[in-house]
Amino acid sequence: MADQLLPKPPGLPRGRPFEKGRSGNPGGRRAGSRNKATLAAAALLEGEAEALTRRAVELALGGDPTAMLLCVERILPPCRERTVNFSLPAIESAADIAAAMKAVTAALAGGAITPGEAERIAAVVDTFVRAIETSDFERRLKLAEDSLARNALGPAGVASIQPRVGFNF
Repeated sequence: MADQLLPKPPGLPRGRPFEKGRSGNPGGRRAGSRNKATLAAAALLEGEAEALTRRAVELALGGDPTAMLLCVERILPPCRERTVNFSLPAIESAADIAAAMKAVTAALAGGAITPGEAERIAAVVDTFVRAIETSDFERRLKLAEDSLARNALGPAGVASIQPRVGFNF
C-alpha cells in the first residue's frame, strides 16, 4: 500500500518511449528484408505457382471474368503512354523552332494529340532550343577568344604591348 503512494520515478511519459524526433531504430529496416506475412505466403505457394497459373488460365478460358481480368492484366500491362504519330519538322537551328511549335499546335487543334502530349512535346522542343543556344554560345565564345588572341599577337606571332596615348577632354 505504501509503495502505491510513492511518486513515479522520473522518466519519459508512458506514450512516448523515445525522444521526440528520434526513432527507436535509427538504422531502419535492412534493405531487401521482407514482411513476415509475405514470407509465409511465399512459403505456402512454393512449388504451386505453375499449377495455380494453369488453373487461372483454365478458369479464364471457361469464362470466369475475374480470372480473365487477372490473366489479361498479366499478359498486357496497363499502357502508361500511347505512341504519338505526327510529323515534327527537323530542328537544326533556332529558326526552325517556330515551325516545330506550329506543327505541335496544329496537331493539338486537330485532335491528333492531347494537351498533355502537346505539353511534353513542347518541353522536348524547349530542350532542343536550350541545346542549340548552348552550342551557339560556345561557338561564338570560341570565335571571340580566338579573335582576341590573334589581335593580342603581333605580326610575328609574338605578343606586342603598345602603349596607348590618348587624352579625354
